[in-house]
Amino acid sequence: MVPSVKNDAKEYQSRDEWLTLDSHNKTIIQWSFAIFAVGFALWHVTTNLLINESPLWQNSIHFAGFAILATVIYPSQLLGRQNLFFDLAYGSLVAWAACWVAASESRIYEDTLALTGQAWQFNMFDWTAGGLLVIAVIDFSKRVSGWVIPILIILSVSYILFLGEHLPGVFRAASLPLDDVLFRTIYNDEGLFGILANISSSNITLFMIFGGFLVVSGASDFVIEVSKVVAGRIRGGAAFVAVISSALTGTISGSAVANTASTGVITIPLMKSNGFRGQFSAGVEAAASTGGQLMPPIMGAGAFVMASYTAIPYSTIVSVSIIPAFLYFMSVAFVVRIEAVKHRVGDGIDMSVSRAKILAGALTFIVPLTVMIGLLMSGVTPNFAASTSIAVLIIVSWLTWFVGRATGTIELQTNVMNIKRIVEACLLGMRSGILTAILLVSIGVINNAIVTSGIGNGFSLMIAQWSQGSPIVAIGLIALASLVLGMGLPVTASYIILAILCAPALAGILADNIIIEKLVGGLTDPMQAALFMLVESPNVAKVATGMSIEEASSLMADVPFEVAMTMRPLLVDADMLMGFLLVAHLIIFWLSQDSNVT
Repeated sequence: MVPSVKNDAKEYQSRDEWLTLDSHNKTIIQWSFAIFAVGFALWHVTTNLLINESPLWQNSIHFAGFAILATVIYPSQLLGRQNLFFDLAYGSLVAWAACWVAASESRIYEDTLALTGQAWQFNMFDWTAGGLLVIAVIDFSKRVSGWVIPILIILSVSYILFLGEHLPGVFRAASLPLDDVLFRTIYNDEGLFGILANISSSNITLFMIFGGFLVVSGASDFVIEVSKVVAGRIRGGAAFVAVISSALTGTISGSAVANTASTGVITIPLMKSNGFRGQFSAGVEAAASTGGQLMPPIMGAGAFVMASYTAIPYSTIVSVSIIPAFLYFMSVAFVVRIEAVKHRVGDGIDMSVSRAKILAGALTFIVPLTVMIGLLMSGVTPNFAASTSIAVLIIVSWLTWFVGRATGTIELQTNVMNIKRIVEACLLGMRSGILTAILLVSIGVINNAIVTSGIGNGFSLMIAQWSQGSPIVAIGLIALASLVLGMGLPVTASYIILAILCAPALAGILADNIIIEKLVGGLTDPMQAALFMLVESPNVAKVATGMSIEEASSLMADVPFEVAMTMRPLLVDADMLMGFLLVAHLIIFWLSQDSNVT
């Protein structure tokens, strides 16, 4: 059995190498696969800049392409062995299904309105394609992240199909017919090819490609060497190098795994050689790399999802995230300093710095990143900012090369983005994007079930009741839920699910505290005071004259949940409500990072 395991591991590794140019013995199939991946990367850039494609078609093609990539890179196991023909056939079939449902939407609408106007008129191919897509997202999400998301998808579909009507209390929901469930799952804005898929196809994949270009152009070496310059000569310097390099890598990666893989192989041995314990070295790298997902401008997928759900500009979200990210890394650095002083390790040990790597990577790292941040702050769309930054990086690399040739500086000629490096960058971007693309499309099924059933309002009511209007208690409850979800879900999935269920509740509690302050001073506006006249509370008579904070809190506790949702826009400024929603999303986003253990 041992040789079999080794062979499987070797074959899996060879599949992963299909998206690199390292192997010199590629088969025709492997080269075809690599060419497809590069073409798919270029399609993302083209369709977001030049082609005005409908969101449904763009998201369907996006998932179709990543279905082919995922089924090869994350191969299936049939009878304990991998089967390339099956994987390619399966991926192609899923890709057909995604394109079929996109092409069939208008026909399904027309047939339904012409015949009944009620039951959706699916033909045999519609049922086959729709069912295959649901099975595919269950399978692919299991391949890339384990069993938690597939189980949640199965429970979500079951909940709106038949399970909801058998549950008690706030969890009770009306069941829907199978055709309605399938249609909503695929075509709703909250479904498979809805908002989350659009975030992936329009923004995140382009940022993944941009990150691939930065890495190939020497950004990782530049980050490590700059970190050595900044922190290499102080006590605990090696660990500070890990913290700083992970923070800088987080600006271009947005993935804890990619961050650890690119910096950890250098920083962990460096910390151990400076006297830090092995466990502590690994812990510092893990904590710092996880914090990379908090670093603007990419922030994993969280910033894009947040912008979509709150309707707040992406640039605003990035701006308010800078200080919390800085404080996070300062806290990690503080622990590093304590460890270094306590155990007297890493005391001013000099680390060699490669000036050549700094010189070679400086312009190709700083200039494109500065251009991206400047464009985002100016209000352009993230996909345009990412695409422009890719073009700027290529131009800067060639300008640097020409300067190197003219001055005879060899270091400036090492990272030019020629055709081979551009291909490598596209392949790396596609490889990095598989996990996020599959997860966002898959979570669309869960998102659709939550919105369709209205269970999100039930969760909001539960949090409001259990917290008794206390933001601290509400955050504690959300943190507990985040910890449980973080045991089996990736950060992005955990954040999205928590945000859908809990963000409105937390934002509402924050808004209620403003209303309580107004009640303490008294509501002078008769229209606002009249909102409380139907509430059964002994404190209603004091609405216009003012009351103690305890009485105001008691009055708000007596307001029914649905009435409170109606009151808030009338009693609290719209900008303040939007700010509370952003704060709620940011808190949940940070909790998702810190609670994730996968």
